[in-house]
Amino acid sequence: MKTIVQTPDAPAPIGPYSQAVKSGSTLYVSGQIAIDPASGELINDSIENETRQVMKNLGAILSEAGMNFSHVVKCSIFVTDMNNFAKVNAVYGEFFTSNPPARETVEVSALPKFVNVEISCIAIS
Repeated sequence: MKTIVQTPDAPAPIGPYSQAVKSGSTLYVSGQIAIDPASGELINDSIENETRQVMKNLGAILSEAGMNFSHVVKCSIFVTDMNNFAKVNAVYGEFFTSNPPARETVEVSALPKFVNVEISCIAIS
């Protein structure tokens, strides 16, 4: 059994996928990019602001599912330039101040809407 999790406080999907799917106590959150859900605009004036918006979008979806960042057990980070790793990592760390989840960071050639960073996560309640 699965439950679709959807919130207007995160960007609407731009393809045939859900913001998140909950199965049992596990929440699978789709990759988020830095779209401001209020304006629909991309936040990409700096890699720090872009990453922060991605994390806010993840947080909104977690919240809709009755969770927060402390429930996250795994993240996947995709960046188009590994030279941004330290800046992305610093902002990411603001949201995981203790007991951070497992994760990987992978450089890719391109991301949707040609953003610089996309992050997905898995959380358990």
